Amino acid sequence: MNEFAPTLTASPAAAPVTAAPDPMGDPLRALTDGGVLAVITGVAGAHYRNPGTIMAFPASGGAVGQLSSGCIDADLALQAAQVAADGQPRRLRYGEGSPFRDLVLPCGGGLDVALIPVTDPHPIRQAVAARVARQQAVLGIDLDLGRIALNGPGFQLQIRPETRFLVWGAGVEAVVFATLCRAAGYPAAVASHDDATVRAAAAQGVAVNNAMQADAWTAVTLFYHDHDREPALLARALATPAFYIGAQGSLRSHQTRLRALREMGVADADLARLRGPMGLIPSARDPKVLAVSVLAEILAEASP
Repeated sequence: MNEFAPTLTASPAAAPVTAAPDPMGDPLRALTDGGVLAVITGVAGAHYRNPGTIMAFPASGGAVGQLSSGCIDADLALQAAQVAADGQPRRLRYGEGSPFRDLVLPCGGGLDVALIPVTDPHPIRQAVAARVARQQAVLGIDLDLGRIALNGPGFQLQIRPETRFLVWGAGVEAVVFATLCRAAGYPAAVASHDDATVRAAAAQGVAVNNAMQADAWTAVTLFYHDHDREPALLARALATPAFYIGAQGSLRSHQTRLRALREMGVADADLARLRGPMGLIPSARDPKVLAVSVLAEILAEASP
């Protein structure tokens, strides 16, 4: 097999178009009935996608996801149609060192992409099921043979649950933050003793969930002006594997909550996990600014 395959022109029969491209969709779920998986396997120089970023060309047609700003996606679709037709994997190079001189990456550098025919979607379905169950999965991809297996050998494609937000609090800050998380595409739920806060969150389409069900991909945030409500909730949060736990308030408020938690018997190792004051912007008082500040801090923590 030629590692850097030349551009081929796909026949109409090899590239049925029965669905519009969906750059915002879920590429992994799109392959549960088969198709062609496109995955970035290497990056040289500047590029805004990381190795492991995927795009799908489902068996039903169309494309889901995006590996570039659109500069190579049309060619990828042609290449994927050929892979679907002949059942053979293909490894491509775009940008620096590529034989495709007419395809330029505006960001410079080079991009290695593998196209893998998904003739057996069972491992894909297993990975999707694991992600839904809030579990991590690894798909091993043999780039030469085109085989995909859960926990198999080859290129390791990490499938992680989405970052999730549990937002406890009362008032506009909690609602604005949860709404921002949801608008950014992240699962978010609000919990509150305050009926007005619950109603406001529901009106914004935010789920309401009073359970402290936090896993290693969950961020727990507290937005309270009444800090007396915090210690019991924070103790529950610190008993979970949540990767981020934080509370709104000043440094003085943070020191007060630490003392209260110590008196409750919370260990210093757990207290070290508690973030406060939250956010990248010091002393943010506007609810919108605070929400952006906290979300940016959490996503920086969540980045692999």
